[in-house]
Amino acid sequence: MPGALSFLLIGAVLAVLEISLSFDNAIVNANTLKRMSEVWQRRFLTWGILIAVFGMRLIFPLLIVVVAAGVGPWEALRLSITAPEQYAHIVEEAHVAIVGFGGAFLMMVGLRFFFDADKKVHWIAPIERFVVRFSNIRGIEMAVVLSAMLIVGFMLPEEEVAPFLFAGISGLVTFLALDVIGYLLDSSDDVLEGAAKAGFGAFLYLEVLDASFSFDGVIGAFALTQDLLLIAIGLGIGAMYVRSMTIMLVEKGTLAEFKYLENGAFWSILILSFIMFAQTMIDVPEYVTGLLGAGFIAAAFWSSLRARKIEGSLD
Repeated sequence: MPGALSFLLIGAVLAVLEISLSFDNAIVNANTLKRMSEVWQRRFLTWGILIAVFGMRLIFPLLIVVVAAGVGPWEALRLSITAPEQYAHIVEEAHVAIVGFGGAFLMMVGLRFFFDADKKVHWIAPIERFVVRFSNIRGIEMAVVLSAMLIVGFMLPEEEVAPFLFAGISGLVTFLALDVIGYLLDSSDDVLEGAAKAGFGAFLYLEVLDASFSFDGVIGAFALTQDLLLIAIGLGIGAMYVRSMTIMLVEKGTLAEFKYLENGAFWSILILSFIMFAQTMIDVPEYVTGLLGAGFIAAAFWSSLRARKIEGSLD
């Protein structure tokens, strides 16, 4: 009975951890999902949740051990079952590379939103309007990300510089590759049907985005338990909740109703990317990351309510 209660309690904490870290993920998902066909929306909920739960929460930690320790998949699985502490230690040793990849990818996601010449809604207006003025400079997002990577690289111990920079560049290349895939799918009228054209590239983008968000949760989960199955169950429950919340945002048109909510989500993503880079040097507790993300979204929600009330009184 004590073991079962402990299992349930840790599973519940992991689910809450995943949800708290993924509010912004759900909002960004909803923004992309509303442009997809119903077929690809359903696939995102079925295939996507399988990839999210089994791919990122179960297979991904195994792959980290395979690459970091130079062992085979079965050996990594054996370590997770018979030597969980050693397994968790290997995952934590790869922490610098993991946050390097996730931080670079998420920073590109956030900066792409703010460096947009067509962006009309400005929440933190002085900063966002100032940033938009530089949106016509080609490649400015990559310049900012690479500069941040170089600054972090100068601060890291020598043995960690190469893994961090390689992982960061890989995250940058992944974002650009998805950008190219999306462009090719959108422009290949003769090759793809409309539904697939409108959905496959966005589907890939959402899955990589979810993967980047889940890095922090997977690493943080090992502070609570070394049981890989329990981590997959707890974080998987949280991932399923986020998927449901995404669909609710799309069906109810919440993003259109609360105009600053999307801005708050992208601010949260940008803050998370900087936190991930900072985690290469200092320990930032997951609850701090979750509270910051939730705080930005709550503030954006409150600002949206005020703006709607003011606009309503003017009408």
